[in-house]
Amino acid sequence: MKKQKMFWHIFMYLPIIFSIFLAVRVTYINHRQSVALGPKLPGAPTLNANQRVMLPKPQIRSHFTATAPASLKPMLRWNKVPGAPVYELEVFDHDKKIYSNAYVFVNGFNLVLPDDFASKRITWHVRALNLDRLPMTEYSVMETTYVNPKLPAVQYPIPTVNYNKGNGTAMLYPVFNWLPIAGAKEYEVEILSQPPENPMGTEPSQYRIGQGLSETSELYDEFPRFSTTPLYWRVRGFNEMGEAVGTFSPAKPFVTNPDKPYTVGTLGDSITHGGGALSYSPADWEYDYQYYLKFDTINLGLSGDTSATMMERFEDDVLPFHLKYLIIMGGSNSLREGEDPDAVIDDLETIKVKCLNNDIVPVFLTLPAINPANIFRAFQEDTVDNWQKSFAKVNAYIRTQRHIDLSTKLPEKGVLPTYYATDGLHLDIEGKKLMAAAINEQWDEAIK
Repeated sequence: MKKQKMFWHIFMYLPIIFSIFLAVRVTYINHRQSVALGPKLPGAPTLNANQRVMLPKPQIRSHFTATAPASLKPMLRWNKVPGAPVYELEVFDHDKKIYSNAYVFVNGFNLVLPDDFASKRITWHVRALNLDRLPMTEYSVMETTYVNPKLPAVQYPIPTVNYNKGNGTAMLYPVFNWLPIAGAKEYEVEILSQPPENPMGTEPSQYRIGQGLSETSELYDEFPRFSTTPLYWRVRGFNEMGEAVGTFSPAKPFVTNPDKPYTVGTLGDSITHGGGALSYSPADWEYDYQYYLKFDTINLGLSGDTSATMMERFEDDVLPFHLKYLIIMGGSNSLREGEDPDAVIDDLETIKVKCLNNDIVPVFLTLPAINPANIFRAFQEDTVDNWQKSFAKVNAYIRTQRHIDLSTKLPEKGVLPTYYATDGLHLDIEGKKLMAAAINEQWDEAIK
């Protein structure tokens, strides 16, 4: 499953809005959110329905001073608040509120001031909200932003993902994130074989090897990107008339090199691919369990995968990397949709055989519980009634194989508490850290 964002209207309908937005996504994932309180588990805070833990307030990242002002279209930026699905922004001209928006789904906003704006500065602050429109943080410190109407507005979407910067940050199926710009209703991502000959231009590059469109601020690449040398990506916006808004963004490099001596790969669906808390993609590394492992990996996950599609793409996606170990986690999408657990077990068994035939050691991960009520609230998707029995049967098979038992850190019985996965399926930051902790603790024994 995949995720995404939208905006406007009464916040009480935000879960529905999220669901609609998710359906628009360029590629489809399979997991997201809810607010039901689950059973108490070790490590989860005890809260009743009226209690909340306030997180640290956002920190402002964009500063425009009197000597270095912005144009009348400043990009207002702040740090990500972990777990926050949406932000509320307020802008003031002196003491008068001139703009507010409670549907900002990324940690930045391209404000547009009128051409006749008379003041030399604005002030603004921002806070994080949860799906019930309750504050997750206090407002940030009020920021003063100076503006100069004579300055040209340089507009381009701002890329927010950096690949190949730590454990688990190489991804066969990359996801591209950016801060949206005012006036853009659609975005085009361009993938290049080398840096563009026309940086910050408005026309496609002669080095274009791939392209994708998105109505949101992220794009899941549908194609595996193998390359022994860096590839590049950039993004531009289009208005409702199909006209370019501003320029292409600066090009950003990424590389998924099959010749690199990766020892460990990870194969699975969106839980492996990454992302969580509705608004965060696999390229938000805090939501990738591979980021917290004690060893590096190549992420071969693909959002929306079933156990069958994992099996089908094995030769094309796994074998080029000449791995020694493959961490395998799959079946959640299949089982919650009613797939026979025996069919899922057959798929996993086939993947195991494929591994062994290619001198790869398969290491399975057990499946954590899910939360059907939260899944429905986030995605308007039903879960079959017998999912617990099906999950248990698949986990029983996994425990007969070389495996990592995630139940040492995460609940396997009952329903998954919202604390671990806002959307009932995709583990959030703490959940991903616990996955990694279980793998780190059991790895040496599992590969003996």
